[in-house]
Amino acid sequence: MSDGADTINTRRKGRITVALAVVTLAAVSVPAVIFAWTSSTEIRFVEQTDRAGLTHTHHTRLFRGKTGDVLHVFTSGGASVAIGDYDNDGFDDVFVTDSDIGRKCRLFHNNGNLTFTDVTAAAGVAGGNDQHSIVADAVWFDYDNDGREDLLVVRFGTPLLYHNEGHGKFKDVTASAGLNKFGNTIAAIAFDYDNDGYLDLLFGNYFQPADLLNLKTPHVLPNNLDNAINGGGVTLWHNTGKGSFVDATQQAGFDKHTGWTTDVGHGDFNNDGLQDVYLACDYGTDRIFFNNGNGTFREATEKAIGFDTKKGMNVDVADYDNDGWLDIYVTNITDEYMKECNMLWHNNGDGTFTDVSKETGTCATLWGWAAKFGDFDNDGWQDLFVVNGLRSAGKENYVSTLVNMIIQPGIDFSDLNNWPPVGNMTWSGFQKKKMFHNMGGQSFQEISSAAGVDNDRDGRGIGMADFDNDGRLDLYQTNVDQPSMFYRNVTERVGNWVQLKLIGTYANRDAIGARVKLTAGGLTQIREVNGGNGYAGQSMSRLHFGLGNASKVEAVEIHCREGQGIVSK
Repeated sequence: MSDGADTINTRRKGRITVALAVVTLAAVSVPAVIFAWTSSTEIRFVEQTDRAGLTHTHHTRLFRGKTGDVLHVFTSGGASVAIGDYDNDGFDDVFVTDSDIGRKCRLFHNNGNLTFTDVTAAAGVAGGNDQHSIVADAVWFDYDNDGREDLLVVRFGTPLLYHNEGHGKFKDVTASAGLNKFGNTIAAIAFDYDNDGYLDLLFGNYFQPADLLNLKTPHVLPNNLDNAINGGGVTLWHNTGKGSFVDATQQAGFDKHTGWTTDVGHGDFNNDGLQDVYLACDYGTDRIFFNNGNGTFREATEKAIGFDTKKGMNVDVADYDNDGWLDIYVTNITDEYMKECNMLWHNNGDGTFTDVSKETGTCATLWGWAAKFGDFDNDGWQDLFVVNGLRSAGKENYVSTLVNMIIQPGIDFSDLNNWPPVGNMTWSGFQKKKMFHNMGGQSFQEISSAAGVDNDRDGRGIGMADFDNDGRLDLYQTNVDQPSMFYRNVTERVGNWVQLKLIGTYANRDAIGARVKLTAGGLTQIREVNGGNGYAGQSMSRLHFGLGNASKVEAVEIHCREGQGIVSK
């Protein structure tokens, strides 16, 4: 957004085509910003973490006993970042997690000049790591539609919900919100699955709901390395519209999923105006669910994508080839430990997807974690950034030790005692990050080194935002047990661009689930507002479009199917 942008409020449904700058359609108001630059050149980022005041080091929970270092590795996924404008000043702020006992999560306020101020203490959002819970992920969302972003923190344990009181203050309302169910949650998204105008929550649960800090049994790890069925599945929380949530998992049709859910993502995959769900699962097949439009979902995994045995880590959703259908990118493990290949699911437009990761050059990103699509040079084609690496430590390699355990006949993988101690060994560590430039929708070219983002830290999450509102997408990378990294986009000659901030009236205030279709220079692109897609990282809610050399937007369509009045009890 820019100062002085007009806002027009209407309450109209359906699809309307408009031209250029300020539009309000389908029950959302849209301040739009358009700036011009010359044609694109090489994508380039500069690391400016200390200068920006965004320095933060993550710490994984330490466990006692002989199996403590194994649990340490299995819970080392909680280095997360959530981007959101909590004070509505037009600049996106940063919330970043920590995970060891007594360690504090941190909220950084964006000063508007590429510097940030730590306001954690004043805001009251530092907590979460106590004797009973471990912070794992966070999401900004306006659950009560009061125009202020609230904050959800999910944990191995029970979640925390902070209500935004305004004036930089937050209040813990977890108890009154009813979010009291114990679960080992590693990922969460906010979306309005039943189109009642209030944002619901989907939790991805890794372990079964066992207290990892007070184990009653050592049998808490996957029972199979290719098809584990003893994971935590997912939990769907329906927003009642009265400041509280109720568990709707069984009613919606998610209760039969018992996999090791690592990430959850949503989008309208079949262009019917309803939000569908993709689950990335470790130690077994991913799952895809289509929204029936009546508060329930139908699983379509076998037909849509088929069953797999990979180690799914990430769900990001984008129309990478600009064909009008949302595609899905999932990271897996492709290094010395496993040779799996990522999955770039190309949407065929008929309820099925085809994996084109090998054909597009996006297959191998080592031990992949978060991945985010974004048009980093504003040429109209969304590029891709992937972080990777499990554990960087000493010279000895844990993989060879682990293989000796895996090949033992009849081994019980679920038993912590059967896993060899990790000690100071490296496990798929010191891996270079991967950035891919979109070459017009058919293939991607790796540009990591030239772009300046090929660090070798143990990456986990990615927060993507235009932090200084200059039309170039910047990146914040979280790293487990290591300092985070802030990358400023300094690409010199990027294309023209448009950013839209959608505000719901009939729809949820954040307009999550709304789709924009924009045409400029003969190229049509789509974007959807999402509520936290991508492993361990929520990006800005503004929709960013690169226009290349186009200096005029021919049409904008906004699709928002809201107010269906579906009630879940």
